[in-house]
Amino acid sequence: MWKYIVRGILRYRFYNLLVIGLITAFMVFMATQNKMSYKLAQMLPSDHPIMQDYDGFKERFGQDGAVMFIGAQLDDIYQLNRFNSWYDLTKQLSEVEGVEGVLSVTNIYTLTKNREEKKFDFDPVLKKRPESQQELDSLAQIIQGLKFYEGLLYNPDSQVQMMMITLDKEILNTKERVPLIYDIKDILDSFGMEHDLEMHYSGLPYIRTITSDLVKRELNLFIFLALLVAAIILTIFFKNFQSVFFPILIVIIATIWTLGSIALMGYEITILTGIIPPLLIVIGIENSIFLLNKYQTEYKAHQNKVKALSRMVTRIGSANFLTNATTAAGFAAFIVTGNKLLVEFGIIASINILGIYILTLVLIPVFFSYSKPPKFKRLDKIDSGPTSIILDKMVFLVSNYRTRTYWISIIIVVAGFVGVSQLKTTGNIVDDIPHEDVLYTDLMFFEEHFNGVMPLEITVDTRMKRGVLKLSFIKRLDKLSTKVLGQYTELSKPLSVADLVKFSKQGFYNGNPKKYSIPSNQEANFIMQYMPKMEGGQKGLINSFVDEDLQVTRVTVQMANLGTKEIESLKDSLVPQIEAIFPSDKYDVKVTGTSVVFLEGTKYLVKNLFQSLLLALFVIALLMALLFSSARMVVISLIPNLIPQLLTAAMMGYFGIPIKPSTILIFSIALGISVDNTIHFLSRYRLHLKMNNWQISKSVILALRETGYSMINSSIVLFFGFFIFTFSQFGGTKSMGYLISFTLFVALLSNLFLLPSLLLTLDKRMTTKQFKEPLLEALDEKNEEDIEESKLNKYNK
Repeated sequence: MWKYIVRGILRYRFYNLLVIGLITAFMVFMATQNKMSYKLAQMLPSDHPIMQDYDGFKERFGQDGAVMFIGAQLDDIYQLNRFNSWYDLTKQLSEVEGVEGVLSVTNIYTLTKNREEKKFDFDPVLKKRPESQQELDSLAQIIQGLKFYEGLLYNPDSQVQMMMITLDKEILNTKERVPLIYDIKDILDSFGMEHDLEMHYSGLPYIRTITSDLVKRELNLFIFLALLVAAIILTIFFKNFQSVFFPILIVIIATIWTLGSIALMGYEITILTGIIPPLLIVIGIENSIFLLNKYQTEYKAHQNKVKALSRMVTRIGSANFLTNATTAAGFAAFIVTGNKLLVEFGIIASINILGIYILTLVLIPVFFSYSKPPKFKRLDKIDSGPTSIILDKMVFLVSNYRTRTYWISIIIVVAGFVGVSQLKTTGNIVDDIPHEDVLYTDLMFFEEHFNGVMPLEITVDTRMKRGVLKLSFIKRLDKLSTKVLGQYTELSKPLSVADLVKFSKQGFYNGNPKKYSIPSNQEANFIMQYMPKMEGGQKGLINSFVDEDLQVTRVTVQMANLGTKEIESLKDSLVPQIEAIFPSDKYDVKVTGTSVVFLEGTKYLVKNLFQSLLLALFVIALLMALLFSSARMVVISLIPNLIPQLLTAAMMGYFGIPIKPSTILIFSIALGISVDNTIHFLSRYRLHLKMNNWQISKSVILALRETGYSMINSSIVLFFGFFIFTFSQFGGTKSMGYLISFTLFVALLSNLFLLPSLLLTLDKRMTTKQFKEPLLEALDEKNEEDIEESKLNKYNK
């Protein structure tokens, strides 16, 4: 088969270049159509009960995460100039296109009793901008007397003022949110500088926008860093222009294909798909190193460029196919998670990994068929450089000190299991934001003064129309807010229809602060007459808290940025208390909101990611079985690749890095990549067994010498290629950089020391009878000489 592939690559090299050029041009166009994702990642499938509850909530009450929170320490808010500047700021922000409303102490409303029409009128406390300190003092008494807003817009103890900006929900899911958020932030930053105030920003719209914009900037940064690292390492390894330029050109083409395929499949760039292009640069350079090392070795042996290129393709092409297939399998395993974000990540990554395999297989021989052959000065250094010295040392150790290798491995494995026992599972909605980042410190500011800004919602179905307005039900709601929710320091001030009713009673008694309470039965008879009749679908303020039939209501509260264990503990504590107030035989109660969806999504995702890791392991084992046709050899091949996985998990346990969606990705990715060295080594080992009459010791040493050079060089590329992700601002991406680099380093040592040691120790028990002809031929040795050099020599120019 491979002789036909070689002929197809070299005979039709112009047409190959033309086809790849046309595809690349098309992908350039598609890449320009890419869009950033500004939505909160959906971690649960649409048919999951928790997701259905949340979708039902949004359909009835609207998006729960459409508010941007602004905070500032304003001890002198009721000083005339300061108050008027806050007043002007509120008005200025409300006029920004895309802002649906702004709420602060300068534009709050009070309820006044309209005796003639038997209704409450919503009247602004400030009819105009106050003109004197005396006028403001009078207004301040009214504002501070409206208990509805206390703890909601200001903290009376710390004198921190908060402003709530409700944004257009249609704009929030498009790229227009970016200029909208930054326009708002520019106005607020200017205000802060002018008045010497530190402004604090939070809320899901703001957090999502900043993180999405950061993803876009990091995508460009990591592509640049990956190319830079690749160019430097290739220059060190090969020390000639063409061996650097051509691989870099190939991975640039692969990057264009990746970005184009994201748009072609209708996906958006997310925090995960944004890391695929630099990942593929690293993988593409690894492919190129194995091909180029073989090309140079072959050319040194016989000085025939076409023969060297053809042997490069036949001897490395199939092994590279398997290494890329196992890597793709590691990524493709994410497709079974059911998580939209991970499914897209798995599809794009796996397809483009196979794409870059094809690019390197075709373009490396085509480019080098046009270029001059390697210089002998460079080739002479292959056997005398520092890598060769390292290989000599390894051969000596493997040949003479295998027992020490096993003892060290056993000690490491025991330490690994101890570390794994300390692993914890957790996660936060803004978990990937560094704690020193202003995004996180601002979030902590709101938690300190308002107990958090993460949405938590409770919906109650009374099972009867207008059931929400029953006084007995309102008393239950108030008990839930004050006696249950109000006792948790992790929760902000709850808001519900009960608070509106208390606000109405205060309005009924002409704004008397002492009357802010649930009315008695007698008072209710009068006050309820003034409540909205809900005719014609016009509901006013109550619109945000009830459905059209006044049957279902919500209790909305903001929560601190808790981890999944804390959220689950909080939920488990709340549910029994809620059920005690609203018995299940009379009411339907659901606890939902972004925080609950995140909790359930994290649990669902971690469970499915473990399953995807097992699936990746199974697929990789199956590919190894096709290559070696021996169950024992499959086990042997997996041992040096499972130990690095164990040590990575142990390191997470020792350093307190929890298992969460962003870190569990590491294992499938690292497993798919680390097994590459095993495949290359065992492929050459099998070949040398045939060529050396099944002499195990000789075959192991020859395979180690032949592949060790490429294994070390490619691992260096992979190590530094993944290490660039440690420069990320996202905790998950940064952890991926550290942990995968560590995993690949351990995998290199394991494949260089433990794997050959095992083969030498187990000797013929692992090979003579069990090492049958493979179902999938990794090397086409018997066909490579059938390539008619006379038909190819015309390309040897």
